[in-house]
Amino acid sequence: MNIKAWMAFTPLWLLFSYTVGAFSLWGGGFLYQWGVIDYSGGYVIHLSSGIAGFTAAYWVGPRLKSDRDRFSPNNILLMIAGGGLLWLGWAGFNGGAPYAPNVTASVAVLNTNVSAATSLLTWTCLDVIFFGKPSVIGAVQGMMTGLVCITPGAGLVHTWSAILMGISAGCIPWITMMILHKKSSLLMKVDDTLAVFHTHAVAGVLGGVLTGLLATPELCALDSPIPGARGVFYGGGILQIGKQLGGALFVTVWNLVVTSAILLCIGLFIPLRMPDDQLMIGDDAAHGEEAYALWGDGEKFDLTRPETTRTGGASGAAREDTVEQRLTSMGARGVTIQL
Repeated sequence: MNIKAWMAFTPLWLLFSYTVGAFSLWGGGFLYQWGVIDYSGGYVIHLSSGIAGFTAAYWVGPRLKSDRDRFSPNNILLMIAGGGLLWLGWAGFNGGAPYAPNVTASVAVLNTNVSAATSLLTWTCLDVIFFGKPSVIGAVQGMMTGLVCITPGAGLVHTWSAILMGISAGCIPWITMMILHKKSSLLMKVDDTLAVFHTHAVAGVLGGVLTGLLATPELCALDSPIPGARGVFYGGGILQIGKQLGGALFVTVWNLVVTSAILLCIGLFIPLRMPDDQLMIGDDAAHGEEAYALWGDGEKFDLTRPETTRTGGASGAAREDTVEQRLTSMGARGVTIQL
């Protein structure tokens, strides 16, 4: 997305889309009064962001074809570090949802870690079974789906239920991403770069439905002032699943419509997509700087030149300059790069 369009989109989406969903499910909103259970934001945060991200990707359009065909991860080690920080922070906001150091907070932190770990292992096992190798990227995706799935019920279910939710979170989004995605023309058309539809929207709905099945009356009584709140397995009745699905439907439709309206309005004044020539350049075109300055003093390495060039020496004889010699002449010191 064009950075200027993104700067306009973010506050508008927070105001007209996210806030409506949040106050519908929390703080006495109509979905809350109806009995939809969302402990810490499985619908409010993750389903809404998954639908909004997918919708935005549809309206903005895809990346360059070359990037879609082959776009290797930039730095898997940093991805692991970021995933670890995310996991740590997730325990904080799930555990902090009651605003007090109480039983609900303790249960939420425990369930958050159990679900994330179980989902990570489940996703990794599926990668090994079907692809023959354990993927680090897949493990982080499994961690993410486990965290998203447990969020609606983190403080409301027993730990054995968190294990079941983790297994489900490692299986269902894996199936939608690895199998169903490739069979859907719509999913293949939309350039969902980070697969937020699967890791957030699918996992968010899954967590909400499982919470409607597994929420215990004892823990619901501690956290929810709605009388008699409980999952189907504890006498809540099949209507609770209907409520959970109804809440998911409202959040989905609202975000789909409002996100589309916001982007279409912004598109009247600011192009949503960066031009192809800027996409070819990348960060330097958008920000005037690059994330990794490898060549020294801001100079760019010309990838169009061959690995060796022939130049005339003092005697007029031709000599070859290697890549390393060219880098040294451009100011790079102590760095050897194999291209």
